[in-house]
Amino acid sequence: DGMNVLFIIVDDLRPVLGCYGDKLVKSPNIDQLASQSMVFSNAYAQQAVCAPSRVSLLTARRPDTTRLYDFYSYWRVHAGNYSTMPQYFKENGYVTLSVGKVFHPGVSSNYSDDYPYSWSIPPFHPSAEKHENDKTCRGKDGKLYANLVCPVDVTEMPEGTLPDIQSTEEAIRLLNIMKTSRQKFFLAVGYHKPHIPLRYPQEFLKLYPLENITSAPDPWVPKKLPSVAYNPWMDIRQRDDVQALNVSFPYGPLPDDFQRQIHQSYYAAVSYLDVQIGLLLNALDNVGLSNNTIVVFTADHGWSLGEHGEWAKYSNFDVATRVPLMFYVPGMTTSPVSQGAGVFPYLDPFSHIGGSAPQGQSKKVVELVSLFPTLAELAGLQVPPVCPEMSFGVELCTEGKSIVHYFNVSEGKEEEGKEGCDDTDRCFNEEPAAFSQYPRPADTPQWNSDKPKLKEIRIMGYSMRTIDYRYTLWVQFDPNNFRANFEDVHAGELYMMESDPNQDYNIYNNTSHG
Repeated sequence: DGMNVLFIIVDDLRPVLGCYGDKLVKSPNIDQLASQSMVFSNAYAQQAVCAPSRVSLLTARRPDTTRLYDFYSYWRVHAGNYSTMPQYFKENGYVTLSVGKVFHPGVSSNYSDDYPYSWSIPPFHPSAEKHENDKTCRGKDGKLYANLVCPVDVTEMPEGTLPDIQSTEEAIRLLNIMKTSRQKFFLAVGYHKPHIPLRYPQEFLKLYPLENITSAPDPWVPKKLPSVAYNPWMDIRQRDDVQALNVSFPYGPLPDDFQRQIHQSYYAAVSYLDVQIGLLLNALDNVGLSNNTIVVFTADHGWSLGEHGEWAKYSNFDVATRVPLMFYVPGMTTSPVSQGAGVFPYLDPFSHIGGSAPQGQSKKVVELVSLFPTLAELAGLQVPPVCPEMSFGVELCTEGKSIVHYFNVSEGKEEEGKEGCDDTDRCFNEEPAAFSQYPRPADTPQWNSDKPKLKEIRIMGYSMRTIDYRYTLWVQFDPNNFRANFEDVHAGELYMMESDPNQDYNIYNNTSHG
């Protein structure tokens, strides 16, 4: 029998996790998953904003093929009737289930999360989600605000709960139903935190005393950063607590102590998320499905925590495009567990000490657009064919390549360039690269620079990340015919990773690198 799939996708989670080397964060349950998984340390999203990234990874097509750079079109109508990853599993006999934020809700998934194409039953959305942006954060004056930094007492919340808690409960309920149904399932669970507002149960603050928190190592706007590349973090400016700081637009820095509070709350939200993941994986154990379920854990994109004087996503930097990505494949990334032994005991972040190293780690540069073919191959389904250059009329194909062949190659062998591969066309001699892109309305930061609507786009920043460098070109773009004109370059960026890991020193104009 084929394996089940548990696909976990998190909103706005950069790899601040113990298994990615972060020394401050408490993420014992995700680290435990990593210790039984193949972990990719250089995985990148195709566009650092929710809807375009999710539609891209769920269809295995890049944003230029989905034609979605904003939130306001449905690919099946606007671009092509592309099959999605859950749809492919459904057509191959799986029961497909969606809990929480998997597709971005709204127009971009036809107001239905692409049901009934992608899912066997209508997707579940937590009822408490509608209160996300309400005034639920208690200020120092005792009044309620819609803040960015928002630790809460869950018992005081509308409905007495939070969306991610509800999603975990529903996913566990579905696992209990599926254990008796004997049908293969593809269960996708989408978590909201650490997406803003940073609203989480207040006890998680205890894990992160403010005196242990530092701000970004490079909190200034780099001297040679082209203005078109900068994102002015409008969504943060609109929160009540940030508005009260009266920060100048577009570059005005946030006060240092507030920067540290954002860091603290981001980390607290990650630990709150880790508890949800721990409960969900422990439930997989409890229903006896951990030895025949593939678990994938990833995010739709990262999130800037003050690096380059930027916050939020909306850029081509690693902090915005890099995501965690790990695959737990029973018998492949683990030794097969004896029946009945728990793979995922729940670990309490308040008491658990000590990390766990990933089972396997690959530094290969990979992309989220490769998720669909990779999961198909791991589940033993036929891998969708690679898309032709123009694929608007092709329903099922992939612009990503399966990365399963990276799973069993030891890093040592790779260095010599002798890649383990069975047939030549799976052997790429070229260096792997990840491509991301971001649209802008103008050459200088505007109120709509973070999220321009399609008709407002004038420039597209195409970015390429290899193990050695990140190279970005900002070129003229016509939203009427979706054409990028590489003859008309507005700006460029080049960062050499070895000497400049934080991407602070743009050497695009240095002739020595001509």
